[in-house]
Amino acid sequence: MDSINQQQPEHNYEDLHQADAVKKIQELAGKTNTCFFSTRLRATTVPATRPMAVQEVDEAGNFWFLSANDSNKNQELQEDNQVQLLFQGSAHSDFLSVVGTATISTDKARIHELWNPILKAWFTEGEDDPRITVIKVAVQDGYYWDNKHGNAVALVKTAIGAAIGQTLDDSIEGKLAV
Repeated sequence: MDSINQQQPEHNYEDLHQADAVKKIQELAGKTNTCFFSTRLRATTVPATRPMAVQEVDEAGNFWFLSANDSNKNQELQEDNQVQLLFQGSAHSDFLSVVGTATISTDKARIHELWNPILKAWFTEGEDDPRITVIKVAVQDGYYWDNKHGNAVALVKTAIGAAIGQTLDDSIEGKLAV
């Protein structure tokens, strides 16, 4: 076989564990403050999915949200607390999918820490609105798709690969175990 025509396998798979997984979760979730928050994962119907603003991703990889106690989401979490969060940070990279367990609280100190004035659009009484709850999602598992060297390098490698007829994939993907 002609060695010039042989392509080397791409090294584009890497599982991440503990601190490295949390770092990747924070990095990818930090590219956008919005995710798709899916509930009713165990239901026989389609999961309920809606956009949600992430208020914080902490050092343990937990996601924190503020939500209304009378929302459909909160009601669904009372029945089944397993959730999936889906992120897309850009058109071609920074994809993240995590599953975890959601808990709901009314911790006033945590509400104060997470409060942002824009939330007054949903909670007209401000951070003391009696409807506000805190949702913590403790990540159990996840998967990511990204590129190794940033969007600019990935774009150049894709363009060169297309021009010369070779795969110059800069993608990286893998499981996340927190």
